[in-house]
Amino acid sequence: MIKTERLHLTLMSLEDAPFILELLNTKEWIDNIGQRNVHSISDAEKYIHKKMILHYEKNGYGNFLMTREEDGAKIGCVSLYNREDVEGVDIGFAMLPQYARKGYAYEGSMAIMNLAKGEFGLSSVCAFTSKDNIASQKLIERLGLRLEKTILFGEEKEELLYYNLNFLD
Repeated sequence: MIKTERLHLTLMSLEDAPFILELLNTKEWIDNIGQRNVHSISDAEKYIHKKMILHYEKNGYGNFLMTREEDGAKIGCVSLYNREDVEGVDIGFAMLPQYARKGYAYEGSMAIMNLAKGEFGLSSVCAFTSKDNIASQKLIERLGLRLEKTILFGEEKEELLYYNLNFLD
């Protein structure tokens, strides 16, 4: 477990399926990340296993649940992913809407960036977001990543902004 001033960060597990079901079906997730067709606890468990647990096993890092220390509320997630179709390891974050814009995503992301640089020995992290997602752009830039280019991502070839931070600079 990773502790910050207000958060506990733990690797996502099958027990977090109700939270994942809720998060992946928020308007914000669907609009900014995409529809994942997770409509039941069983779907959420399969998603956690396929997209999170197998990634941990392969890479040693992945998706971390952010739980608020004061009341144990599951509020969001922050992740490091090594995707085959994107250069570099990308940092991502998502919050339940009622916990957004309170500094939690920044706090959790900074903790994960410190892990990426230290414990995981990564030389850089990247992030990408849509041109319309101004809130994510601001957070990514606040984390120290710099816009480098646009990329075409996924089967839909969506044009995304690609940011990078080299820890060795």
